[in-house]
Amino acid sequence: MKGRFELRSGLMGETLVKKHGRHRVARGEQIRITPDLNVIKIGGHAAIDYGKKVMHPLLTEIGELAKKHQILLVTGGGGRVRHIMDVGIDLGMPTGVLAELSAKISEQNAIMVSILLSKYNGIRIHTGDLLELPSLLKLKMLPVMHGTPPYGLYEHPAKRGSIPPHRTDTGAFLIAEVMGAKNCIIGKNVNGLYMEDPVKNPDAEFIKKISASELLSLNLKDMVIEPMVVELIRDAAHIREVKIINCHVRGNIGKAILGKPVGTIITAG
Repeated sequence: MKGRFELRSGLMGETLVKKHGRHRVARGEQIRITPDLNVIKIGGHAAIDYGKKVMHPLLTEIGELAKKHQILLVTGGGGRVRHIMDVGIDLGMPTGVLAELSAKISEQNAIMVSILLSKYNGIRIHTGDLLELPSLLKLKMLPVMHGTPPYGLYEHPAKRGSIPPHRTDTGAFLIAEVMGAKNCIIGKNVNGLYMEDPVKNPDAEFIKKISASELLSLNLKDMVIEPMVVELIRDAAHIREVKIINCHVRGNIGKAILGKPVGTIITAG
């Protein structure tokens, strides 16, 4: 056959970049791979860097919860990420290189956390192992992975400066979204979201519930959650709210899993 042969497709002739094309919006068609999964992120700065005083009881709580609920634990980097970022920025490293470096730190934390959870079937998994989650959860495993999104050298350019915009809060959200999880819970060392940093201003106004658009319009100088999460949630198909809790307070994670009022809820709108 001479000439051009085009495969039959519903997107035949489409460019995939037109704003008003015939692209199918598969909002209600996407598969929820793990609809009962609770993605829980514990940050390095928020929890891990505090050492055994915070981490031992916290992981015992999570381990016990994992006996009744499906949990994927996602780790952040913490102080060591801030150190390597400072060194890298001083040396003029590109944003993509900074993303590569920071991933190594949060990965170290995932290894340590998975070992601490050994008695609860804790198992460290990699970013490429997400599709193994259904099997691991059926085997009653408690998977732990680091939260740095795998953009690496392909990290998006930062709007300001060179710090990677997609970090571990964002990674936890993206994991929850692609897996069609039940909950995305972000553990911090404060009770939730405030109008100001509550450490600097103990009288700062607490935000119990807010939409992503409303939060972005406030243009807060200091947010406890990465701004990229707030931007992404507006277009999410599965994760329509993110819960920010104080993971130092025993019982908060269980309450968040069960949908009880705790911390701050950021909704899609």
